[in-house]
Amino acid sequence: MLSANEIRTKYLEFFKKRGHTIIPSASLVPQNDPSVLFNTAGMQPLVPYLLGAPHPQGKRLVNSQKCVRTQDIEEVGDNTHDTFFEMLGNWSLGDYFKEDAIKWSFEFLISKEEGLGLEKDRLYITVFGGNKDAPEDTEAFDIWKKYVPEHRIYYMTADANGKEPNWWSPGDNGPCGPDTEMFYDVTEVGLGDMTKEEYLAADARQDVVEIWNDVFMEYVKKDGKVVGKLEHKNVDTGSGLERVAMVAQKKTNIFETDLFSGMMKIISENSAIYNERAARIVADHIRTSVFLIADGVTSSNTDQGYILRRLIRRAVRYADTLKLKDAFPALIDEVARTYDTVYENISTGIMQIKKEITEEEGRFRKTLENGLRQFDKFVQEGDISGASASMLYQTYGFPIEVTEELAKERGANVDRAGFEGEQRKHQELSRSGSEQKFRGGLADHSDKTVRLHTAHHLLLRALQIVLGSDVHQRGSNITQERLRIDFAYGQKMTDEQKKEVERIVNEKIGEALPVIRTEMSLEEAEKLGAEHEFGAKYPDRVSVYSVGPKDATESDPKLNERFSIEFCGGPHVKNTSELGRFRILKEEAISQGVRRIKAILE
Repeated sequence: MLSANEIRTKYLEFFKKRGHTIIPSASLVPQNDPSVLFNTAGMQPLVPYLLGAPHPQGKRLVNSQKCVRTQDIEEVGDNTHDTFFEMLGNWSLGDYFKEDAIKWSFEFLISKEEGLGLEKDRLYITVFGGNKDAPEDTEAFDIWKKYVPEHRIYYMTADANGKEPNWWSPGDNGPCGPDTEMFYDVTEVGLGDMTKEEYLAADARQDVVEIWNDVFMEYVKKDGKVVGKLEHKNVDTGSGLERVAMVAQKKTNIFETDLFSGMMKIISENSAIYNERAARIVADHIRTSVFLIADGVTSSNTDQGYILRRLIRRAVRYADTLKLKDAFPALIDEVARTYDTVYENISTGIMQIKKEITEEEGRFRKTLENGLRQFDKFVQEGDISGASASMLYQTYGFPIEVTEELAKERGANVDRAGFEGEQRKHQELSRSGSEQKFRGGLADHSDKTVRLHTAHHLLLRALQIVLGSDVHQRGSNITQERLRIDFAYGQKMTDEQKKEVERIVNEKIGEALPVIRTEMSLEEAEKLGAEHEFGAKYPDRVSVYSVGPKDATESDPKLNERFSIEFCGGPHVKNTSELGRFRILKEEAISQGVRRIKAILE
């Protein structure tokens, strides 16, 4: 049986043999993406290159990208949903297209020597059935007929809610196109041939699970509409490691794989009252929290920190339903053990990870006391309404099962149907917000955002000059209205320090310094002291952006004389004279040792 580590290695080596360069995973926290809290898909760190910028490692790439998605957090606990996952991905940037992408996907899944050795007769395929923007993908259908019986290939079109199952887009802006998806039969006896209707029913039961997705990017979307085609056709393939491990290891759910089995064993052995779903939620949320903290996230009431806080608090509540005492440190150690040969920042940061989770648990336990008092007020009035149960869940983190258990002890009932109705309303609002917040990719290349992105580089360097060289970025968010930078610094900035930072930035804007992109070796960039994303690993060749000196050119960037230099994929202005006047709006603390500045260009 293949371990998850062996699957990851096989995947990378399979595509390396086919001309792909292995690149490291980017951090979970995007460095220069104003539209997302986390990398939610393997392609997100590569959007500039999918839109046409040359990648320093060439046109064929492969990696395993760390991702976090929380839109479907309520689904965690079933057979296939998790919040953290690894996306195995290979990309063609204007090189091969459908023929090779489909062929190699099939070969890796089926090959016993180079791939997973899965059973061909358990494979089902979906392809794009057409919409107003593009015709049905007969080309992909015909290619698949070489490998899979035609009656196991299904054209898919929009459902009653308008959802396109085989059309991939990062949001309202960016590269998009039809895709083909591979599903695998995970039942014990096998489902055999199925009509499309039977296949859809099997999918709904999770008797078949999606294990691979090939996206054929050839269109561009702007403001929610397809406006044309990309200059170069690209391929973006994705295969979730957790689901692939599930089918390769002949398990019925991801929590039985070796990625989770150690954690599940610890929870089972230490739970006084065991519940499978609660145990899965604890395991998932602790694992995700470990990865977030390792990549520099700390608990807070906003953005990435809020997601971390929510996950830890949810883990605490479900641990309590299990009567699971003091098991979090052991679970953290198990995550570190599972990934010790892959993600070193977990093992090296293990003490900080334990400290962050322990402190957040303590803060939450104070909140729980208030929640119990609120529950007592509700129950004194009689049964618990759906709105009251939802309020306990949203405000105090009480899962509905806990509210029901508490109510039963006091001889009261809970309006479960009303609660679920309130939750649906909340989820609709959350998803609506997610569509705005999680648009995906570097799709916003507006002049204002690009100018602020360049000013962000100047600001970071000015902070280092004024506050000291130990100042490093810990996060950023850039919109058309303002830039935001989170940086490591232990105390509040004085008014004089803020004025000096503003002066330096505006001085460099006034000097009309050129902004130049250069490709170089990782070793060379590090010797030059290029700023890099916290916790990130980089390939052997990287892209850096330098600002200045005044006489720098693309052929002679004079990097030893630059004002600033950073690992970055862009986009930027050509010259600082394009920026306007820089002004700091606010400087504040967001967590222990991390400050935040919001600034604008006038």
